[in-house]
Amino acid sequence: MKANFDSIDLESQLHDCLQQQKNCATIEGIESIAVRKAHLLNLKAIINDHREALIEAVNQDYGNRSRHETLLAEIITATDDINSSIKHLKKWTKVQKRKVDLSMYFGAKNRLIPQPLGVVGLIVPWNFPINLLFSQLSAVFAAGNKAMVKLSENSRHLAALLIQLIPQYFEPEKLQIFDETGGVGVAFSKLPFDHLIFTGSGATGKKVMAAAAENLTAVTLELGGKSPAVIDPNYPLTKAVERLMFVKQFNAGQICTTIDYLFVHKSQKDHFIQAASEWVGKHVPDIHHKDYTSIIDDRAFQRLCHCVEEAENKGATVINLNNQQADSSARKFPLTLIFDSTDEMEIDTRETFGPILMVKTYLQPEEVVTYIAQRDRPLAFYPFSQDKALVNFYINNVMSGGVSVNDALFHVGQHDLPFGGVGASGMGHYHGYEGFLNFSKMRPVFYQASFSSLKFLAPPYGNFADRILKFLTHAKS
Repeated sequence: MKANFDSIDLESQLHDCLQQQKNCATIEGIESIAVRKAHLLNLKAIINDHREALIEAVNQDYGNRSRHETLLAEIITATDDINSSIKHLKKWTKVQKRKVDLSMYFGAKNRLIPQPLGVVGLIVPWNFPINLLFSQLSAVFAAGNKAMVKLSENSRHLAALLIQLIPQYFEPEKLQIFDETGGVGVAFSKLPFDHLIFTGSGATGKKVMAAAAENLTAVTLELGGKSPAVIDPNYPLTKAVERLMFVKQFNAGQICTTIDYLFVHKSQKDHFIQAASEWVGKHVPDIHHKDYTSIIDDRAFQRLCHCVEEAENKGATVINLNNQQADSSARKFPLTLIFDSTDEMEIDTRETFGPILMVKTYLQPEEVVTYIAQRDRPLAFYPFSQDKALVNFYINNVMSGGVSVNDALFHVGQHDLPFGGVGASGMGHYHGYEGFLNFSKMRPVFYQASFSSLKFLAPPYGNFADRILKFLTHAKS
């Protein structure tokens, strides 16, 4: 089946593909560990065999995407995730023993059996398409599922490449990739998958969840929001700036877990500006360099321009750390700090998703906690402090999807830690064992013993049943 949806048969073609995979799952039954490992190795082979082509496809989709960023955040991270799944697969798929209440079910057994859900739909965004596609498929395939994938309209070159490559490694009954040619995403989210995972904005996530609800399809939503960071005034400021600014410039800030806004102690405001300026001058002195990634498209570029202009017009202080004008032709946007912002500005209320950092000052940690608590729960939180008590205070009082302490972003790269949001930043997890669980049905099975004492509790109930139930009620109260 070709992934070509120019005809009016869009929905029927998608349904046919889904039915083809579901029929295959029924006929083949549960995949063995050996088969799952083979599929995971094929995933890794696609990356290894076509590394340069994948890097170039993403570069073309961006207009300019740093090769080193693609290697670090996509190629290496994705292959490492697959390696982790292969390594732990036997342990993950093992049938688990669970305890039995011997007072009522003596001789019986309880087992928990991990089984595949069936067909999983993946809606993959443009910002880290290789990483997100292959790391999610790593969990989906480890659990023994089939998969249908819909790529972003901003990943046209990558989609074309993968649509060409995938059939060399997988039968369509196992994996199919679909390009966004117009209307595909809407139709895709309406399919009766056994599970659907979406990565993207909260606004679109609501629409995907509503569409999935029509089929009672379980969803995993990996959304975004505004992830905060805070620097303890006793933490080395230069080190904090070094780590924060590295993450903020990475992929030109187009990361759902980047630092969206930062709390700096009021006494260190000027020192922070100076340190940030010096770091940018040393590491990102020219936004036109190939190592600095472009904004993905004109709409996103214009949104960032409007965001800064609106904030400045409403009284915010804007500091252009590069001292270079935004370049609309190359879609290169300078690293920018914004101080004195308010809730009346877009910068305060909408996920930035660019190289703009909103900076707020504070005096007491409680101010930080209160500010964050009054807003949607973020996908990530980044406290910088060498004071364990203070770090625990922040972790215990600021709810977020995940946390990196004394750095930012890198909790996402830990394959033995689940990744996912909470509240407005998402639901469900993947990575590691939790990813395997997310795409599995942990099926409880009760094995009754050859003799069951419950036979004595069958109606009509008499004195014996009264005595037994009285004893059990007393014993368990």
